[in-house]
Amino acid sequence: MTIKIGIVMDPIEDISFKKDSSLAMLWAAQRKGWEIWYMEQQDLYLRDGKVLAKMAPMTVAMDPDNFFQRGEYQIQEVCALDAVLMRKDPPFDNEFIYTTHLLEIAAAAGDTLMVNRPQALRDYNEKIFATHFPECCPPVLVTRRDDLLREFHAEYKDVIFKPLDGMGGTSIFRIQEEGVNLGVIIETLTKFGTETIMAQKYLPEIVDGDKRILLVDGEPVPYGLSRIPTGGEVRGNLAAGGVGVGRALTERELWIARQVGPTLKEQGILFAGLDVIGDYLTEVNVTSPTCIRELDEQFGLDIGMQLMDVVEAKLAARK
Repeated sequence: MTIKIGIVMDPIEDISFKKDSSLAMLWAAQRKGWEIWYMEQQDLYLRDGKVLAKMAPMTVAMDPDNFFQRGEYQIQEVCALDAVLMRKDPPFDNEFIYTTHLLEIAAAAGDTLMVNRPQALRDYNEKIFATHFPECCPPVLVTRRDDLLREFHAEYKDVIFKPLDGMGGTSIFRIQEEGVNLGVIIETLTKFGTETIMAQKYLPEIVDGDKRILLVDGEPVPYGLSRIPTGGEVRGNLAAGGVGVGRALTERELWIARQVGPTLKEQGILFAGLDVIGDYLTEVNVTSPTCIRELDEQFGLDIGMQLMDVVEAKLAARK
């Protein structure tokens, strides 16, 4: 019996053919002979206890000029799918939360495998999740209080302030010892003390890259992508202009992955991305981690297929 796999994502017309990780996953699913069903977030809805979606059958190709073909949309129950890839990018707003609730109801109705588990997406903020492993993290503070943020800066002299719901390096500020614009940065990020943010000690190792380490069902891919800042930036994110250089994982990075991996596996997070600067874990990305394509290209990997193999094995174990 053919496996039916759905994907919830941003408009496929707008993705980067060269870099998109969701596309790598879909290529792998198609090579397995699976049916692919495409949805966007607004296509999901609940009616009389059933979660339905306007979804379209889709095929994909490794052709930059014609990389997908989408069929006619039809209404189906989401629980009719064997698996669903939840790949909607942040912001992690109320609409994202509502979508996870709908997917959770659908999973319970049909034993559909959700990648990643909807409750885990809600429970584990990508910035705060890293603090579950304090032995892996740099000095860190999560608060919206002006006085505590100022004390943290006074203690460590050189710090990073960032929002808890950002992605791609947005709204990340470095404040050095002289504290230029410290007050206005705190006001801007906390919205005058109404929103909680994160402060971290600045890690000078960022000049060598913010390494993305991908984990599939709790197991690390043996190579990570060091995203190296350019042009005076403190952010290595590729979306902020960073350059991606693949490197083998160090012993320390493997140790960090081994600390985090069992929790990911236990929580049904089949695909995650750790961000590591120097010796320290800074984020655990669980919504729509990227960097598959760069690592596949540089090291001859097939991370999308590695994930689909895990999905196939878990579906087989449920029967």
